[in-house]
Amino acid sequence: MTGMSSELLSITPMIPTGGKLADALKFFTEQMGFSVVWQSPNGAGIRRGSVGFNLVENANREWAENASYSIGVSDLDALYQEYQAIPAKVGPLEVKPWGRREFHMILPSGVCLQFYREK
Repeated sequence: MTGMSSELLSITPMIPTGGKLADALKFFTEQMGFSVVWQSPNGAGIRRGSVGFNLVENANREWAENASYSIGVSDLDALYQEYQAIPAKVGPLEVKPWGRREFHMILPSGVCLQFYREK
């Protein structure tokens, strides 16, 4: 489309907490290595490296269980090792039929995160 002068620069997905905001913040900061950027009574912005999410306090399991995000990382093996010990469902690190090496993790909220090596 011509005439558009504004470039889209980033995206910050909204993730349902699956319960209380405090519990989700504790999980993301203590287990997954994220930092809190901002916080309000019903939401918070979190970040690890260049990846940020907005957590939204919402216990709707249908929303959470149908939310998934694909995240490129610099060292997939190190992240896989790091996340093996956290209280989440961490799947195998494997090459998928589409040729990309990755692993999936289901958070306690039901949200799925997919991690892959970004070149």
